[in-house]
Amino acid sequence: MLLHISSWLSEYISFFSVFNYITLRAVLATLTSLFAGLILGPLMIRYLSSIKFGQSVRKDGPQSHLEKTGTPTMGGALILVCLGVTTLLWADLSNRFIWVALLVTLSLGFVGFIDDLKKISEGSSSGISARLKFFLQSIIGFAAAVYLVFSVPAASNMDAWILFKNWLNDSSFILPPQGNLIVPFFKDFSLTLGVIGFVILSYFVIVGTSNAVNLTDGLDGLAIMPTVLVASALGVFAYVSGNVLFSKYLFLPYIPGAGELTIFCAAIVGSGLAFLWFNTYPAQVFMGDVGALALGGALGVVAIVVRQEIVLFIMGGVFVIETLSVMLQVTYFKYTKRRFGVGKRILKMAPLHHHFEETGWKETQVVIRFWIITMILVLVGLATLKVR
Repeated sequence: MLLHISSWLSEYISFFSVFNYITLRAVLATLTSLFAGLILGPLMIRYLSSIKFGQSVRKDGPQSHLEKTGTPTMGGALILVCLGVTTLLWADLSNRFIWVALLVTLSLGFVGFIDDLKKISEGSSSGISARLKFFLQSIIGFAAAVYLVFSVPAASNMDAWILFKNWLNDSSFILPPQGNLIVPFFKDFSLTLGVIGFVILSYFVIVGTSNAVNLTDGLDGLAIMPTVLVASALGVFAYVSGNVLFSKYLFLPYIPGAGELTIFCAAIVGSGLAFLWFNTYPAQVFMGDVGALALGGALGVVAIVVRQEIVLFIMGGVFVIETLSVMLQVTYFKYTKRRFGVGKRILKMAPLHHHFEETGWKETQVVIRFWIITMILVLVGLATLKVR
């Protein structure tokens, strides 16, 4: 009798021990967030329609987009709910990186929620002022950067606190190698940032990526698929960086605890694919700032933890180009207006995806071609794991 009980307990313990594996939990996180999104999606769309949370399309945008007016927006809330619940269900909640990633994501999502709510209440595409939005993003980005500068190079929160005290007491303090900026394609070369450099870079990565994804979110499915692809690749980097053997073999810094972010990335993938089911052309729901600002910040945090800020710049090339197109368009217009009295434009319309629409590309052509470009860039980013 005792032998049978002992055998049963052994099998019971063995069954649940498999959930210690990050790879299994990542698969389960993807499936959980995916099916949760597919189930909750129709309910959320009906609810948003019933309370008339419809999109206000910018009047100076492509005329073909006017027919999208009234389509339910703030669908990014679906992503955040599935992402948050799934992460809490499958991730190790004692992991410090999981909490900073969740807090940054949800905080930026709240900023986006305020912006979307103002757009809906006023029936315009303006939302809160750019200054206020940037100010709120900056607070979140700076707070996260200050925490990460000591947390990333440390093995635990206690070690992070020790690093912080050492920095306060020693003006010549240098961060451990895990705080260096990794330069892809080079095996033994990295840039020493220092505490101030790390904070400044991290701040710009979080705030910049948040705004870049938001600017890209202008066509049905355009922003979410690149987000899913980049998150998938960052999940691979997180798994490698959190594994002492793999990180050593691939010449990456070992970041204790970073492996748990694989679960977080997997949850982004699943919830993102579920949202794409309803956001693909013609979209039944739009992401809104609540989703775009949050997802951009999430990608930024993961890239900082795994020390792949430059690789994020490569893999998120579509986000980068979209952002640069807006910056160049605005700068050139202001310059020519001041110089010649009449503002001129480089592109027919910014961001870049609208320029291609104005040249005759169909919306679906722009979206799918941008997806293909992202796939290529993500493969280039993944190649940096081995090509050194």
